[in-house]
Amino acid sequence: MMVIPLGHFYSIFYLRCMLTYPIHTGERALRQLEQDLRQKQYEQIMVLVDTHTHEHCYPLLRELLPEHELCVIKPGEIYKNLDTCTIIWQKLTQANFGRRSLMLNLGGGVIGDMGGFVAGTYKRGIDFIQLPTTLLSQVDASVGGKLGIDFMEFKNHIGLFLDPQAVYIYPPFLHTLPQRELLSGFAEVIKHHLIANREGWQQLRNTTEVRSLDLKALIEHSIDIKSRIVELDPQEKGARKALNFGHTIGHAIESHYLHSPHPLLHGEAIAIGMVTEAHIAFRRKLLSASELAEIHQFIARFYPKFTIPTQDFDAIFARMANDKKNMLGQILCTLLKGIGTFLINIAISKEEVFAALNYYNHHGPDTGI
Repeated sequence: MMVIPLGHFYSIFYLRCMLTYPIHTGERALRQLEQDLRQKQYEQIMVLVDTHTHEHCYPLLRELLPEHELCVIKPGEIYKNLDTCTIIWQKLTQANFGRRSLMLNLGGGVIGDMGGFVAGTYKRGIDFIQLPTTLLSQVDASVGGKLGIDFMEFKNHIGLFLDPQAVYIYPPFLHTLPQRELLSGFAEVIKHHLIANREGWQQLRNTTEVRSLDLKALIEHSIDIKSRIVELDPQEKGARKALNFGHTIGHAIESHYLHSPHPLLHGEAIAIGMVTEAHIAFRRKLLSASELAEIHQFIARFYPKFTIPTQDFDAIFARMANDKKNMLGQILCTLLKGIGTFLINIAISKEEVFAALNYYNHHGPDTGI
């Protein structure tokens, strides 16, 4: 078991975390980016955006940047694959980008994961920086150096660990997000509280509207927790697996429905994953009935029920068999041991997963276990 102590809410512009690269957060983040790029003097800069961030975020940044190329790709997890990487690599090659170049990733988790992966493999690696524009990427995906793309419908199946030169988090980008996207990112905020901040969880439970929260404080709190864990275990060999709470089942659900008529956003799938994995912890007497009810009730407040047909259970479990955390043929999971602490590398069974999915399908947060 590992316990991560609660940090405090930072109010400074430059967040001094324990990572090897700076994370700049706040209203001045874009100005800091402008200054840093002047000092670095890269030979060429490629700005990677999707059609959404091209329209809503790039105009806020364009005049602050030196001369640069622009690469616009289609948005969404469905395009986070080798085909899109090839488009970006071709763009870099055709523009004669050398190794003294920079990839600037302006977007959500898909842009950050894929842009970093492309930069890390192009000519054996060029520098990249992250400018996350969604709550999901600001609290989670932009921190920690995990890069990758989906392959054969498995999440982040091809990738590497590589740190950016810096991360610039500009909270006003969040004003461009629709409510559903904002809630997708909020799922990772919930996760960070459940694994590492019991006191903060009791405060968070009173939330009824995400936009009413101090999002800048939540972002910095999540970065603090994640950076503490990543610093202990940068390549996910141990403690960093705590950050996968909700993701063993959640990733499998997300991948299974990615090409369906009604795909789930990442945070929506992780919300289901947190409820179902909390249920497994309850059955193992790691969580009390009241703690399971707290988690389920809070998540149900923000995320509509997505019924998972029983005939899909086997396919979802089969996807879990390819999870990156597995060892020796066992499906390994991170489980809560009470709210605020966790256990890693816990082998879970098919029977437990099916029972958890049935619990999610048939028990509302107030109807008991």
